[in-house]
Amino acid sequence: MIGSRKVASAAIKIALTESREEEVKFKKEYAGMGIRTVAVDIGGEYITSIKVIIERAIVAAKRENVIKENHYDEGAVAGATREALAQIMPKALGLNVGGKIGIARQDDHISVAVFLGIGLLHLNEVAIGLGHRAAPFTV
Repeated sequence: MIGSRKVASAAIKIALTESREEEVKFKKEYAGMGIRTVAVDIGGEYITSIKVIIERAIVAAKRENVIKENHYDEGAVAGATREALAQIMPKALGLNVGGKIGIARQDDHISVAVFLGIGLLHLNEVAIGLGHRAAPFTV
């Protein structure tokens, strides 16, 4: 349980960063603990953006070596991202969203946090969703 909690916490914290500089700082800090992280900006109309959001999560995780290019890791990120998005769906359905995905991995634990601002005119809401998957760890 400790591994899952640390990785989930790292995913949430990097999703909440406000700048690239802050992301880089967190990445270095977590790398020192053996946790690989990445963050990616997302946005658009919620329903039509789901596929793109999942694809961006996978691409970013591969690009930053958080996961390897295999169907286990890619499927784990896709599933965790989908789970996080499903938690936000009741608030976001039919509205525009903008925010950030944070992905973290340590050994076989992969967590994806989705932090979104949900907008309708000037009436904004915020939401966070969190998904976790286990994927075989290979060196």
